[in-house]
Amino acid sequence: MKNALRPALAVFAALTLLCGVAYPLAVTGLAQLILPQRANGSLVEHDGKVIGSQLVGQSFTSARYFWGRPSATAPTPNNAAASSGANQGPSNPALKDAVAARIAALRTVDPSNRDAIPVDLVTASASGLDPHISPAAALYQVNRVAAARGFPRERVLGLVAAHTERPWLGLFGEARVHVLALNLALDMATEDQMPHTR
Repeated sequence: MKNALRPALAVFAALTLLCGVAYPLAVTGLAQLILPQRANGSLVEHDGKVIGSQLVGQSFTSARYFWGRPSATAPTPNNAAASSGANQGPSNPALKDAVAARIAALRTVDPSNRDAIPVDLVTASASGLDPHISPAAALYQVNRVAAARGFPRERVLGLVAAHTERPWLGLFGEARVHVLALNLALDMATEDQMPHTR
């Protein structure tokens, strides 16, 4: 028994050091060297302050901003520590109620818009953290955002077009709009429009 235990413990210790210490340190060091921005969470900064991540959605509720996908995380929306889907089927009354409430919120903030609401504005993604919306979801909101900011519609359409990410190589994935990047561009455009005092 002792003859078998000693080599087993030695292998266990060696594999623990190799797989549990050396390998993670090597991968982390390599990531910091090659892709430091991504390795540190793809953080988005504005005026020297971290305002979010390119990988995690944020909740916007003002008419001045584009709204992202609803989040299914708890206890707060877009809680990266609680990433999960709601696992509610189409016949679930809770899902029907949630979708109805989201439709009502969109209609309330933009009562003149009678267009069909894109599904990604009323349903959460599988992770509950999706930072993107479809181009259709962005276009649905253009008139509301333009009116709330006093921008010409064409200017907001231009910002949406500039922040629409195309499928990789034109083949893989779907076209999508990064909500935080678009809203940040809106804020910067608003600052540029404001009169500057000397």
